[in-house]
Amino acid sequence: MWAIQRLIFALLVGVIFGLGLSIAQMIDPSKVIDFLNPLGAWDPSLMIVLAVGLLVNAVATPLILKRQRPLFDTLFRVPAKPDIDARIIGGGILFGSGWGLTGYCPGPLLTSISFANSAILISLAAYIAGTLITKWVVARIDAEQHIEHSTEKAYVG
Repeated sequence: MWAIQRLIFALLVGVIFGLGLSIAQMIDPSKVIDFLNPLGAWDPSLMIVLAVGLLVNAVATPLILKRQRPLFDTLFRVPAKPDIDARIIGGGILFGSGWGLTGYCPGPLLTSISFANSAILISLAAYIAGTLITKWVVARIDAEQHIEHSTEKAYVG
């Protein structure tokens, strides 16, 4: 029963997130592209959505982490590595490049699948291929450098 509750809760949170993206019109790639064009028809709405999300996260996260454990899990899962390294910078550049070229990041892309036009399907295929290739490359680099990952380092609680 516990696993079903977690899945239902995850689905509910995902639906709420998707609705928020839709209401804020962030599933429209022109919103992103217009934000990235300050010399043209600049649209600051993406910045407003990001600022509100950051504010909510800055207030809610410390309050949530005061709990002994999450509502539907045994431990909080937070990043174990606080360092900003080449992987973080490279990943940010790749993510930002894809977002800027297509106007979609993963959340709005998945929310937009219901429209199923060719641009969305091509972006989705590129996202999936890029994710799989990146995981393969990172695994190869880690294997060559003999890096082992411990999932226990990413838990709090």
